[in-house]
Amino acid sequence: MLTVKVRKIRNIAIILALLAVAVLTGYRFGQSEKTGGSVISSGLPFDLSLMNQVKARLESSYLDKNKIDDKKMMYGAIGGMVTSLDDPYTVFLSPSENKNANEDLAGEFGGVGISLGFKDQSLAVMTPLPKTPAERAGILAGDLILKITDKTKGIDQETNGLSLVEAVDLIRGKIGSEVTLKLFRDGNKQAFEVTLKRENIVVPSIELAWKEQGGKKVAWIKMYKFSELLYTEWPAMVDQIKAEKNKGNFGGIVLDLRNNPGGYLQASVMVASDFIKEGVVVKQESSNGQVDTYTVDKSRLGLLDDKMVVLINGGSASAAEILAGALRDHNRAKLVGEKSFGKGTVQQPEDFSDGSGLHVTIARWLLPSGGNIHKIGISPDVESIYEEPKISSNSASKTTTTLELPDNQLDKAIEVLLGK
Repeated sequence: MLTVKVRKIRNIAIILALLAVAVLTGYRFGQSEKTGGSVISSGLPFDLSLMNQVKARLESSYLDKNKIDDKKMMYGAIGGMVTSLDDPYTVFLSPSENKNANEDLAGEFGGVGISLGFKDQSLAVMTPLPKTPAERAGILAGDLILKITDKTKGIDQETNGLSLVEAVDLIRGKIGSEVTLKLFRDGNKQAFEVTLKRENIVVPSIELAWKEQGGKKVAWIKMYKFSELLYTEWPAMVDQIKAEKNKGNFGGIVLDLRNNPGGYLQASVMVASDFIKEGVVVKQESSNGQVDTYTVDKSRLGLLDDKMVVLINGGSASAAEILAGALRDHNRAKLVGEKSFGKGTVQQPEDFSDGSGLHVTIARWLLPSGGNIHKIGISPDVESIYEEPKISSNSASKTTTTLELPDNQLDKAIEVLLGK
């Protein structure tokens, strides 16, 4: 399944809830089930004599001995060992961190609605989740989070050196309480602050809306994430689209993967299989050079002949990038929008008996063409930079949804789809 020195953690896109897990997004995309058991090392055991000397010196000389906690020291030492790999997606998690990281993607979360990742070693917004405080406040994918402040919790923490799990813990809080984020956005001269009130975050998997232009009906599929819900929601939506097609004047499909942080591999292959007749959807290249392939599920093939365009942006990551890249590699769709996030590695999680966990980068994802997207992303065929809609306070309402707002990128996608 496919779900930063800013210490290390997979792109879980930990849909904060802030959501934060997006990567259950990054790591679950690469595994079908959790591993267990012992790990066999091929190397020599560590010489721990220096560590024991340091520990003994602390115990004898450190001023505040009440702060000496053997378990915390052990977890810190293990975390430091993993951090030395300098891989932002390979991370050791303490029991409390691991519990947060394993929250169900389909569940409800208390937070502000942000999926986190890292951009050039800095904590960044991967995705502002739909219908959440973050989206309503105008937070954008790619915004850097420089500082987290929560007066009620006594937090005033700069993010340099934080892992995603630590950032999640700081941003989460009691529903109704407030957290202030200091942000920096490309193109701005200075940082700015946004105060958000935490809510119970419930994130949909997918939505469908119909757009009419030039006498043609266009299916706009807004896919928020590749979660477990998609296994039931997607087939039902395909049937709905087929039924509408039979009424005539069908213009095609816009598959909107903007701000989609990823999710499960099987879900992305399932969606691809309704658009691609046959062949490879994605390849997985392991450290030993072995390449495994995931191919089209020929039992589906529901929307093979329909014209389509795929929308992407800087918040499209992991499984979303795999799907978009596969559709283009198979000459099935043009990509419209902005360059994607660039999350192309696979993390495998392992839980230990004390509740701690380890997420290890085990492979990279490759497009059917063999292209590597990690740290590179996917560039659109037709670039369209998103323009914030100008909505007056009189016309806007709390019930306004993402699907109802003016959207210049969607307009461009429909234009490309209909050949205008």
